[in-house]
Amino acid sequence: MAEFSSITRTGKHEPFGLHVKRGYVQGHEHIHKFGYNTSVTTSATLIWNGGSDYTYPTSAAVLGVVGTSTTDNSQITVQGLDADYNQLTNIVTLNGTTTVTTSGTYIRAFRAFVSDDKEPAGDVTIRHSGNIVAVIEGGENQTLMATYTIPAGYTGYFMQLVIGGATENANKFLTTKLRFREHNGVFRTQAKYTLASQTFEETFELPLEIPEKTDVEITGQASSGVMQTTAMFDILLIKNVSV
Repeated sequence: MAEFSSITRTGKHEPFGLHVKRGYVQGHEHIHKFGYNTSVTTSATLIWNGGSDYTYPTSAAVLGVVGTSTTDNSQITVQGLDADYNQLTNIVTLNGTTTVTTSGTYIRAFRAFVSDDKEPAGDVTIRHSGNIVAVIEGGENQTLMATYTIPAGYTGYFMQLVIGGATENANKFLTTKLRFREHNGVFRTQAKYTLASQTFEETFELPLEIPEKTDVEITGQASSGVMQTTAMFDILLIKNVSV
């Protein structure tokens, strides 16, 4: 099927982002990530729906994927990176409460979603060497995790973020950090924000450059008690040119 042209009537202007999303700009990809955590405490933690601290794998392994009901037979797509940090996508079919494994080995798993018309009865849990690395909560049909790793052969450009926090109790605030960890390095804070019950958005007019194999994450920490926290960010991936 032919596509309608998205060029304006005068042909003088076209939003660059729309061209990227339609695949008209060679070597460019848009990454949109989003996380949600209902129980951010006084210990800094990744904003994700896994319910505990996040453990980044140190080597590649197959992933185990399992549902919570014996009737679960949904198709699950898992996106991440292989041992060489190349992009990897596998599709598995749930076998109820029996764990099924991916055909490929992952060193990062940063997104998973239901990719057919069969909604799981409850949560779908994805493990790497016993550690939970992704969760599809019942009713969401998609992971919620504010983390991403730049694939090998690409440079990332961090474009914008949105952060929000909420609590039923007064006199509490949320501290969030945008952090990058280059390959074989440590996490470095790139931006730090303090919020009450509010949402904050920042667009980087000059995007932050992120080398290949770098982990990107947004963490949250409550001043006291427990807070609900959300985070979203957008990265433009540009394929490196070999010369």
